[in-house]
Amino acid sequence: MLSLISFLGSQYSPRYYIMANTDQMSNDKVTEFESSKKNKENNQHKIYRIPRSREVRQSWFTSIWTTLVAIIYAFPLVLYINPRIILCNGPGTCIPLCFAGLLLKIFTFGRTQMIYVESICRVETLSLSAKLLYYIVDHMFVQWPSLQQQYPRTKYIGRIV
Repeated sequence: MLSLISFLGSQYSPRYYIMANTDQMSNDKVTEFESSKKNKENNQHKIYRIPRSREVRQSWFTSIWTTLVAIIYAFPLVLYINPRIILCNGPGTCIPLCFAGLLLKIFTFGRTQMIYVESICRVETLSLSAKLLYYIVDHMFVQWPSLQQQYPRTKYIGRIV
């Protein structure tokens, strides 16, 4: 995701990063990425944390509950930030954000655009997150032409990492 964000101009500022409260590695990478930007006064950012929808090896049944909890945390945050674009990828943290974004989009008559970027590791089928968001997001980018052929609502963008 940071590879993709590195191409965005200063007009995409401030940037809000929302990640799982247990994801220290992403926090460290974002902090390093943002501190390395050249024009820091125009590149403001803030990091927010929400509960993870599903932990590694968590049962599917209990993940329904934890996803609902994450949505409860995500909705007021998305409402507060009121983003024009929600750019997300892979892990289940994006599910609550996109559902909150969908509600925001309904209430703001389409102002918020949601973009999902599928992992380059997904060659033959979409991930569970992508399948859940397939009809919700405005744009879904894939990195393999075979995926785009199989899922016509997606857009093939080539390799971005």
